[in-house]
Amino acid sequence: MWNDYAIARALHVLAIVMWVGGVGFVTTVLIPAIGRRFPPEQRYAMFEDVEHRFGAQARLWVLLALASGAWMLHASDGWARLLDTGWLQLMLAAWLPFLLMLFVLEPFFIHRWLKRRAQRDPAGTMRLLQRLHVGLLALTLSALLAGVVGAHGGWRF
Repeated sequence: MWNDYAIARALHVLAIVMWVGGVGFVTTVLIPAIGRRFPPEQRYAMFEDVEHRFGAQARLWVLLALASGAWMLHASDGWARLLDTGWLQLMLAAWLPFLLMLFVLEPFFIHRWLKRRAQRDPAGTMRLLQRLHVGLLALTLSALLAGVVGAHGGWRF
C-alpha cells in the first residue's frame, strides 16, 4: 500500500532542493563565472542562454512544489492550517513571488527589459542581475528555513 503523504513529501523535498539549488547555482556560480570569463558586451547573452534552460526547469520545480504541497495538505486534511499557521503562510508568501516571476514577469516583461538594458549598460545589467539573484536566494533560503523549522515544531506564530 502506498503512503500518499510520504510520496508527496518526497516530491516536495525534491522540488525544493532542485529549485533552491538552482537559484544558489545561478547566484553564486553562474553569474560570477560569466563575469570573469566574458567581456561585458557578451555577458548578458551568455547568461540568457544558460538561464533560459534553467528557467524552464525552475518552472517545473515551482509547480511540483505547489502540487506536492497541496497534495500534502489534502492528504492530511490540513487546508485549515493555512489560515492559522504562520510558517505555512510565510512559505507561501515566499513561494508566490517566484510563481509571479517565473510565469508572468520574466516571460512578459523582465526578459525584454533586461535585454534592452544590457545593450545600453552591459556591466551594470549584470551587477543588477547579481543583486536581484542574491535577494531571490535570500528569500528562498528564508522560506526554506522557516518551512523546515516550522514543520518540525520549532516555532508557533
